[in-house]
Amino acid sequence: MHGPVSAAWLLVALCAATGVYCLLRMRSGVEEQRRSAGGEALMGFGMAVMAVPAAVFTPPRWAWPLYAAVFGAAAVRALWAARTAPHHLHHLVGAAAMVYMAVVMALAPPEAHHAHGGTGVPLLTGALLAYFTAYVLLAGARLVPAAAVVAGGGGGPARWGDRPELARACRLSMGIGMVTMLLAM
Repeated sequence: MHGPVSAAWLLVALCAATGVYCLLRMRSGVEEQRRSAGGEALMGFGMAVMAVPAAVFTPPRWAWPLYAAVFGAAAVRALWAARTAPHHLHHLVGAAAMVYMAVVMALAPPEAHHAHGGTGVPLLTGALLAYFTAYVLLAGARLVPAAAVVAGGGGGPARWGDRPELARACRLSMGIGMVTMLLAM
């Protein structure tokens, strides 16, 4: 990705931390939490790898098609899951955005990975930017009034991996990361 190196490292840290938290959420006692946490962990780690500054590490040319294939499989899985749980459509859009960015990086000449600027924003990039910007604003608004809900209806406090406000914060940080990555393309 292009952009200032310090911002890229902050994005790497944010996405990697989100990926770790999502992996820990996979231990949740709530089945739906476990189901979505795996895809979100993949997204967090994938975004972290993609955000590593090109000046530090430039992936080999074969890595981008592999990246597109992994996130293409994640998109198919999200599409399948969306049949019964419509919130997985957001996971589908996220995985498709990762495929799109990987394809753009695969098709770009090697010297373009170090260049800045361009001739404008492609239509698909603009559409994805609009979607993720709206998602971030909506997710942020939903996060503000979030109260801790006890998982499973028990009387005790929710385990930290089952707290909905933490899952929302995780999704919000990945949305912010996606906006940042799309802006840096």
